[in-house]
Amino acid sequence: MKTSILSFIAVICLSTALHAQEPIRVACVGNSITYGHGLKNRSTESYPSVLGEMLGEKYEVRNFGISARTLLNKGDHPYMKEQLFAEARAFHPDIVVIKLGTNDTKPHNWKYAQDFRHDLSALIDSFRCEGSPRIYLCYPATVYGIRWGINDSTLVHGVIPAIKKTARKKKVRLIDLHSATQEMPENFPDGVHPNAAGARILAEEVFKAITNKR
Repeated sequence: MKTSILSFIAVICLSTALHAQEPIRVACVGNSITYGHGLKNRSTESYPSVLGEMLGEKYEVRNFGISARTLLNKGDHPYMKEQLFAEARAFHPDIVVIKLGTNDTKPHNWKYAQDFRHDLSALIDSFRCEGSPRIYLCYPATVYGIRWGINDSTLVHGVIPAIKKTARKKKVRLIDLHSATQEMPENFPDGVHPNAAGARILAEEVFKAITNKR
């Protein structure tokens, strides 16, 4: 009888130890900037890849970025209607980093600005339905000039204030990637997408937020 009890305890302890060794899952949700558009090797240079390198083996960072996607569900390419969004939820992340809003500044998308906070809240809630992840909302990176309708003015006066209000209401953390990427046009060759140096700056800011090293 004693042997059986000891064996049972040993199994429980082993199971607990294995569970404790599971990496912290980080889901990076976003558009082409998260995806790594324009980088020579997005598998190593995209900000989620660099973030994973910085965080180390105790974390598992996955890139759930899709080019051209909007936060707005009435936008031209809504993120929440993509299969990758379902996969991000199925990943059951412990940490979710959301960086959307850049493509929403296009005039034909921003005409639905009144829906932005509602749709962002829905995105947050969708991840909370899968557990209790720590969620970060990122202010989008600075846009240099106007490209494809994407512009910094709408980011500053529309998108960022909406993200700030939503973060306060939903009690989630903020990462200011907009301030972190100002006055460095050389790191955004096409005005929107960062090069490897720019992507590393994004990764550094997210790393500091996740590890409380600000």
